[in-house]
Amino acid sequence: MRISVDVGGTFTDVVTLDPDSGNLRLEKVETVPSNPARGVLEGFRKAEVSFDEIDYFVHGTTLGLNALLTRTGADVAIITTKGFRDVYELGRTDRDEMYNFKYRKPKSLVPRRHRFEVAERLDYQGNVVTPFDREEAVKLAQELRKEAVPSVVVCFLHSYINPEHELAMEDVLKQEYPEVSVTLSHRLTREYREYERTSTAVIDAYIKPIMRTYLDRLGGDLQQEGYEGQFLLTRSGGGAMTAKAAKEEPVHSVMSGPAGGAIGAAYLAELTGNPNLITLDMGGTSLDTTMVVDGQITVENEATVESLPISTPMIDIRTIGSGGGSIAWIDDGGALQVGPKSAGADPGPACYGKGGKNATFTDAALTLGYLDEENFLGGAMTIDPHLSRHAIQPLSDQLNLTMEQTAAGIVRISEAKITGAIREISVERGYHPKDFALLGFGGGGGLVSCNVAREIGIPTVIIPPGAGNFSAWGMMMVDVVYDFAQTFVTGLESADVDEINTLYGNLEDSGHELLGQDGFASKDCDFIRWAELRYAGQEHTVKIEIPTRELNASDITEIAADFGNAHEQQYGHQTNDPVEIVTLRVRAVGVLDKPRIAKLEAGKGDAAAARKGNRSVFQASTNHTVEYAVYDRFKMLTGDEVAGPAIIEEPSHTTVLHEGDVLTVGEYGELAIAIYNDRGGKA
Repeated sequence: MRISVDVGGTFTDVVTLDPDSGNLRLEKVETVPSNPARGVLEGFRKAEVSFDEIDYFVHGTTLGLNALLTRTGADVAIITTKGFRDVYELGRTDRDEMYNFKYRKPKSLVPRRHRFEVAERLDYQGNVVTPFDREEAVKLAQELRKEAVPSVVVCFLHSYINPEHELAMEDVLKQEYPEVSVTLSHRLTREYREYERTSTAVIDAYIKPIMRTYLDRLGGDLQQEGYEGQFLLTRSGGGAMTAKAAKEEPVHSVMSGPAGGAIGAAYLAELTGNPNLITLDMGGTSLDTTMVVDGQITVENEATVESLPISTPMIDIRTIGSGGGSIAWIDDGGALQVGPKSAGADPGPACYGKGGKNATFTDAALTLGYLDEENFLGGAMTIDPHLSRHAIQPLSDQLNLTMEQTAAGIVRISEAKITGAIREISVERGYHPKDFALLGFGGGGGLVSCNVAREIGIPTVIIPPGAGNFSAWGMMMVDVVYDFAQTFVTGLESADVDEINTLYGNLEDSGHELLGQDGFASKDCDFIRWAELRYAGQEHTVKIEIPTRELNASDITEIAADFGNAHEQQYGHQTNDPVEIVTLRVRAVGVLDKPRIAKLEAGKGDAAAARKGNRSVFQASTNHTVEYAVYDRFKMLTGDEVAGPAIIEEPSHTTVLHEGDVLTVGEYGELAIAIYNDRGGKA
């Protein structure tokens, strides 16, 4: 038995899977912001699982991310090379909002009084220029202990080449201040760029005490309940890591929650034969979108969270404040806006009846007729349309519109914001949406997917099985993953192939060691190699996959050609300039058995047995209501077809088809919807 739990801002999603039958059970419980571990255990109990029968528990959480967003992490001190105390605050000379004269750089996570120097220095090749001053380091460690700083980052110049001095500083801290949490920059990233490496280490140290406390508490609670299986946490870069590894390097869990949806999308792409997908994950608080290209998740090796760079692999996910709880409001110019502020889990949308007074996307969807007030979460939760209308009324009065027109405006604005986010990760990166299908999931994904696809020109929408819990569903498909990198700047044509093979071998040895500690035999370990290259004189790089074998001189020509093609895909051109290698990367994968997903029985094609009745839905284009046929998704079978306008209901998700859209049920229960434009042609 396997169980996965995804803690979101509003709901905690739970999925259990019986690997013998392939049957899934989907549950939702309300998130407990004050004690997320309690919400996880509530999910276990609602799923009615026996703790001692579970082999794998895979968990996704936004606890670390929320600590960053709300600036509620631990106090952190930085120890760095003498003369480089202000590298972290100076950062880069760029600015996020170039033309905003009110722009202010976000406040540093580490105030200057907590940034310290130690005499030591390495050159760019890792040779010692100034020896490590142990006496000065001891005095500094004693000072940190007096100030009771709970978390310390050690980031010395060029330690990515030679970590000797960072290890010496760690030894001093262990002797003089053993209770402090220590993060060494070289253990997180063996790459150049001191600012990015320092920032990565600071974020790790900032969230480490919080994540350790949470994982220790949750692990202890699970043990008390009799759980003895594997406890895994999803990684920001895809795959999973053990809870032990997550406590040591929590920076890899910053995007742990949204990663589950991307992992599930890649698995579904292979399962259903749709290799190119754009995801639309609409939750209660935010919306996440990413891409699966040729069956592979798009992973970046440098990302930015709240203007803070993180130099660790991270799935390329675009997040905007456009969820079911996003609050509608009117700006100073009298225009209707939606989000990014959210009603969250407490008090939630007005219709929840928990004291929320603001109109949200969910209130608008209920007012339009998209949602069934009697069948929200399968009837487990009551929502009140009168409360929604009461919350929307002040906005209607200000805009001089009817209640329904205002609700339609809220939904339309949300769809426009989502369309913009999808354009950013597709069109602006050289991909045409017509070559992809849109995978809609999360609590609200099915409400907007068809209109978003129509707007951007995507021809097909896919609603996966368990759409409301799909991120948790995706966590079922993880492997245990470790990522390693080494900066190695050299000309490609003049590169020593033997040295490249040695460096890749060293990185893979590190992967073997860690996977072995997690209990993986060599036969269950896979390795993926990448290289980051650039044209001479460029700053930024392009990543390509490298054969996982001993390279020879003839491979260099092929690598150069692959780089040129990748550069053209990303930037629209390639040149004859010399090519440089910048970074070598290895992903070590501990392969877990994948569960079998049950197939649906074949239906008669008309979905008549699933028909529940009709519901009136307001349409802004005609300014009146239209009857939509309503179907029970759990009674639909493979091959069944439904033509819009129609609504497909399941306990934790609702899918809305509009006129001209045609749905076909796939063999695994996925809903494939052909999208039609206003002229009657395919989108």
